[in-house]
Amino acid sequence: MTLKPALLAGCAALALFSAPELANAQSQDTAALEARIAQLEAQLNELKTAVQASRAEQAVQQQAVAQDIQRIEQRAAAAPPAPAPAAPSDGFRIGNNTLRFGGFVKADYIVSDYSGGDPANGDALRDFYLPGSIPVGGADEGPAADFNARQTRFWLTTESLIGGRKVGGRIEMDFQVLPGTGDQRTTSPSNLALRRAFVTVDNWLFGQEWTNFQNLSVLPDTADYIGASEGTVFARQVQVRYTRGPFSISIENPETTVTPFAGGARIIADDSSLPDVTARYTLTRPWGEASVAGIVRQLAYETTGLGAIDSTATGWGVSAAAKIKVGETNDLRLMLSGGEGIGRYIGLNFSNDAVLTASGDLETIGVLAGFASYRHVWSPQWRSNLTYSAQSVDNDTALTGLLANRSAHSLRANLIWTPVPAFDVGAEFMFGERELESGASGDLNRLQVFAKYGF
Repeated sequence: MTLKPALLAGCAALALFSAPELANAQSQDTAALEARIAQLEAQLNELKTAVQASRAEQAVQQQAVAQDIQRIEQRAAAAPPAPAPAAPSDGFRIGNNTLRFGGFVKADYIVSDYSGGDPANGDALRDFYLPGSIPVGGADEGPAADFNARQTRFWLTTESLIGGRKVGGRIEMDFQVLPGTGDQRTTSPSNLALRRAFVTVDNWLFGQEWTNFQNLSVLPDTADYIGASEGTVFARQVQVRYTRGPFSISIENPETTVTPFAGGARIIADDSSLPDVTARYTLTRPWGEASVAGIVRQLAYETTGLGAIDSTATGWGVSAAAKIKVGETNDLRLMLSGGEGIGRYIGLNFSNDAVLTASGDLETIGVLAGFASYRHVWSPQWRSNLTYSAQSVDNDTALTGLLANRSAHSLRANLIWTPVPAFDVGAEFMFGERELESGASGDLNRLQVFAKYGF
């Protein structure tokens, strides 16, 4: 047997021997592959199902959003367009400024009885209570009637935002203190007088305003121009003021009033080189409010020539005020002020700041003053006020003489009716008395009826 035939025979035998095993292996691989394919198909079907579910959920959400948008658009179409920004209802705009104006018209009907003789026609005492002018020593001439509308007042304010800062201003005038160039026989004229004129920048104020030594909110509700005149701090003047929250401080116009040695006409000096300095703190609570204020000032008087005078003194004062609620609508208003050298600030300069000594030096004059006023609201249309006010002066009569004012006090009661908003009609009766250091005195009885409309 040759080699080639032998090899062929061996291969044939091996093939015959291995064929069943090979076929069996191939069959196993095919089954495994088919199982794997089935598994992949199942996973693919699960993925398709998840994708379809996600798409269905997204479709539902998109449909809901579309419905919301449609509803919003329908509402917007049905609603009227938003109005354009308008100027404030109580003002009008010029550029960046909002301007407002207002005031009141007031007519007074006054009947007065002066125990010491009637003041001259045109005297300010005939228009409002000026305790330092109550006549003393004359003869009672019987009641005198005075009708006027000089308390009529108007004001203009402006507000704006400039460079990120709040800027405002106020101009206020009336006809009260300048009677006019004529008399009451024909046209009863009155001259316009400046009351307040200032500008504010954030917390700063520059210009003429009520003194920072005064608390305006506690002033009594009276028919008279001031009311508790002898007992209240009262002054308007040019100043620079800084306010932060409840605290305010200012430097204000200095002015010194002087009593000559042994008495005589008041001297109004303008020789101070330093401004008056005031500070005030106000506390506001549910029961009302209270404040305390202080003032320090330089008093100065200087003359030239024979017997020249060059003297200064230091004045100081403290004022406490409060408005206390009594029930829902009533209140009690109080003020107490005192110090040395502050006469021009209290009671319309009832006493002077200082008196000259024989050697030409200034000596301060002490003063103590205050008032109490109770306001009772009977109904939304009716209210009443009862007010007592007083001032006492600590004069050195060896310097001032016996004609200097020693004291003053007054008592007043009123009834005010408000038939329609902003319109008041009222009547007030008051009694006031002034006493000199000599013991001489004069008194004033007054009935005042008024009508006032604010706008």
